Amino acid sequence: MSGRALPPHARGMRIGLLGGSFNPPHHGHRAISLFALKRLRLDRVWWLVSPGNPLKDTAGLTDLGLRMAAARCLAADPRITVSALEAEIRTRYSVDTIEILKRRAQGVHFVWIMGADNLAQFHRWRDWRRIAALVPIAVVDRVPGGLQGMASPAARALSRFRLPESRAGRLAEQQAPAWTFLTGLKLTLSSTALRSADGSWARPTEGKE
Repeated sequence: MSGRALPPHARGMRIGLLGGSFNPPHHGHRAISLFALKRLRLDRVWWLVSPGNPLKDTAGLTDLGLRMAAARCLAADPRITVSALEAEIRTRYSVDTIEILKRRAQGVHFVWIMGADNLAQFHRWRDWRRIAALVPIAVVDRVPGGLQGMASPAARALSRFRLPESRAGRLAEQQAPAWTFLTGLKLTLSSTALRSADGSWARPTEGKE
């Protein structure tokens, strides 16, 4: 894979990576991205729309093209790039995606962005310690996952590498492992809840860019 397969980037840029199935994308994804852009002083956030989460049942997963189209409609900000990179480079696990990005976009300061609910089960991810060693991580508080996330095995294991929230703007240029916990953005939206409310979420976007 050449660097041309990646979204636009340049040496020295500070780019947040928000991975997920985006099934469906929702305003919480956008709110987290805008919050991270400001608090972490990022240049861009890439939404890495996954072909499928290895930790979840993919039987009800909406077509990737529909999820991409819906995500682009929702993002509505030139600093947010929606990418199907993982489908293009055929990676299934975040650690593999990050390793390829680090090799192919040298000089870019990547930050992995996750909600506190993901931190709670981060220790179940493939090679999660390797992920923490590859890129700084920003954890955004989520209701009700904040306390559970901070008490998780991963949070305890990485506690000595935690950066005070007051220094979050410097996280992107920190040598990994490094992470911070961002408060002040209270979100209750989730893709799971939206699917439960309306399993036909994808139909209005069908056939539209």
